[in-house]
Amino acid sequence: MQLLKSPDESEVYQGQFGEFTITQGDRTGVLIYRAGLGVAALCWAVGATLVLQSGDNPIAIQALTPVFACFWIALGVSLATIHIYMIPLHRTLQAFWAIGGAAAVFVALQSREPLALAVYENPATLWGIGFTFAALNGIYFKEAFCFNRLETKFLTPGVPLLILGHIFGFLSPETEQLLLGFWAILFIIFAVRKFFQPMPQDIGDKSVFEYLKQKQ
Repeated sequence: MQLLKSPDESEVYQGQFGEFTITQGDRTGVLIYRAGLGVAALCWAVGATLVLQSGDNPIAIQALTPVFACFWIALGVSLATIHIYMIPLHRTLQAFWAIGGAAAVFVALQSREPLALAVYENPATLWGIGFTFAALNGIYFKEAFCFNRLETKFLTPGVPLLILGHIFGFLSPETEQLLLGFWAILFIIFAVRKFFQPMPQDIGDKSVFEYLKQKQ
């Protein structure tokens, strides 16, 4: 994507299928995407801290449910505003997010225990709720592939390792706690760094989006 200059000095980019400009609406969309990631990362860090520091504190366990709800909503906002050229992939990640949320609501309504405790004691629930983390991992993979983000290169394999490790029981509690802590730290680093990334990178080549739209 090459930057050109028009006579009025506005930014004009040369894309694969033609020239395009970046509007204020594009920039707002990127800010919303990054803000969603920031809120999701903060919620995940708060949740991980409650799990690792509060132990069996019933108040902390109860608090994890609204924290997860906030994380899920913020992730949905990011998935609604992320720029992905492959529309079927974008829709798949959004579907995963919706399935994971629906599964979390189902587990919360069916269980007499707080959501976090129900999931921890019944790992099979992650076959449903885990779709939320699959959607998040899609963002990690996209960022690792497109922007060579170091932290997302660890998150992309680390998240499924933790989820599957808990489902199948091949990780010790200490290892799970260690992975959860690393997940929270790297997620915060990733979200913070996004705010310092040039906006055109997150907007992408708008001529590709227009070309795909015309093909449809």
